[in-house]
Amino acid sequence: MEIHEYQAKQILKDFGVNVPLGGLAYSPEQAVYRANEIGGERWVVKAQIHSGARGKAGGIKFCTNTQQVWDSAESLLGRNLVTNQTGPDGKPVYRLYVEPATDIVRELYFGLVLDRSQECIVAVGSQYGGMDIEEVSEMHPDSLVKITVEPAVGMQAFQARQLAFRLGLKGNLVRSAVNVFLRAYRSFRDLDATMLEINPLTVTSSGEVIALDAKMSFDDNALFRRSNISEFRDKSQEDAREMEAADRGLSYVGLDGNIGCIINGAGLAMATMDIIKLKGGEPANFLDIGGGASPERVAKAFRLVLSDARVEAILVNIFAGINRCDWVAEGVIQAVRKFKPQIPVIVRLSGTNVEQGQELIRNSSLGIISTNTLDAAAYAAVDSIKKS
Repeated sequence: MEIHEYQAKQILKDFGVNVPLGGLAYSPEQAVYRANEIGGERWVVKAQIHSGARGKAGGIKFCTNTQQVWDSAESLLGRNLVTNQTGPDGKPVYRLYVEPATDIVRELYFGLVLDRSQECIVAVGSQYGGMDIEEVSEMHPDSLVKITVEPAVGMQAFQARQLAFRLGLKGNLVRSAVNVFLRAYRSFRDLDATMLEINPLTVTSSGEVIALDAKMSFDDNALFRRSNISEFRDKSQEDAREMEAADRGLSYVGLDGNIGCIINGAGLAMATMDIIKLKGGEPANFLDIGGGASPERVAKAFRLVLSDARVEAILVNIFAGINRCDWVAEGVIQAVRKFKPQIPVIVRLSGTNVEQGQELIRNSSLGIISTNTLDAAAYAAVDSIKKS
């Protein structure tokens, strides 16, 4: 789960990290009020979406008077902001964050990420802040500093100092940066985060080290014990199909193809998508309905897949271990009768009560295509689209 910049900054502030004063706005009037409340003569109006690279896409506006604050808010609110991370449709801007403009001397990069291959947290730093980390690694690979944090003991002060020194900081700036690194790590660890990025981490003309931007994401599986974090979820920033699936206990990821997939088990789903591509097709989604593939869950999955207008065929691939093929077949039949899809439906069943399930499909008189193997099912799905 991702959260907005202003939410990440509030978390960091609660853990003692130095962040700029700022205020949330939902209208141009409120943006001007926030600017006056902050005071000063220069402000920054930031679109709040779940994406980086907002500045390059025009989502961050620098203003020198309140009229510019108004105009910037007016131009951002309600539009879809397209960045190199959002895809062509972009993400809607429903809220803004207003901050005072900062006198920047240096921009640095600092991030924490969960490295699953090493089963530890890795701290990453660079002297080139303000750029996407992908650009930094490509253009300035030697600038990247990586420090592995031992989970049993956490980030140590000497590691934070080492990182600060390697970022070229000296004197009191080292002490300030170490404070940021250690406190940011604690927020990452204590709240079950999977990624934390401060970019840029700035050195100001007044000699402060400030988190000028922040991005965090969290482990969905740990949200049950982090109610304060789960309340930060903004469903307007997430794929509507994925949210509908999650709310109904299904695992769904939308893709760009035209063959809808309804499968039980993540591994089987990945294998099915591979076979579809091998046969020359493109999967429209990853959809795992789980081990308990009851008729009701199958019907929910059908409705979800059919909500994608690009889907031209549906492939159901179920291996029944915990559940039963005849239950799944009943669910498929109920769904086809209810939703009356005008596209081919291909079903491959295997496992417990497979003969009964296949017989139910054959006797349904609904034109459902039944196959015995995944290879045949994938071929039938691809071939049915070519013939249509």
